[in-house]
Amino acid sequence: MSFYIFARETVRTLLKPFYRIEVIGQENVPKNDPVIICSNHIDNLDPPVVGITVERPVHFMAKEELFKVPVLGKLISKTNAFPVKRGMSDREALRKAMKILKDNEVLGLFPEGTRSKDGKLGKGLAGAGFFALRSNAVVIPCAIIGPYKIFGKIKVVYGQPIEMDHLRQEKASAETVTEHIMAGIQQLLEKNI
Repeated sequence: MSFYIFARETVRTLLKPFYRIEVIGQENVPKNDPVIICSNHIDNLDPPVVGITVERPVHFMAKEELFKVPVLGKLISKTNAFPVKRGMSDREALRKAMKILKDNEVLGLFPEGTRSKDGKLGKGLAGAGFFALRSNAVVIPCAIIGPYKIFGKIKVVYGQPIEMDHLRQEKASAETVTEHIMAGIQQLLEKNI
């Protein structure tokens, strides 16, 4: 058993008594293709919650500062997270993310780049659009509907793949593609609240 699977099952066991997690649309996440899961970001628990509700291992970009925290840095590295320098172009993080997709794996992104302070979906950064355009990955919108209250219900909704062919053919900008992805997340939020 890989450390990732061990960690996923441990997190599942730890969260289960405190949150009722309802998963909708899990079947929309392809079993083999490269996938980009793009989710809203409302809490620090979002990455582990996405990780335990997708059967395939998910690789998350995480802010570089987290990797400098003793113990936590090593732990998140072992669970497929990799560092990204925020607020600047980070070529190493870009290369790592593209390799994940080239290897037919799952990349988890929070396009807003930071947690929402009011729970509403913010503006997405161009990175999500960049990866969607530069790869053949299936883009899956994800809505996490909280709030995270002890013994409360959390809904995790995976939508249908976002149609990317016409955007790739039109050579749309990364910003335009990100807006398209964010609209998909917003629709899931509105339909499932």
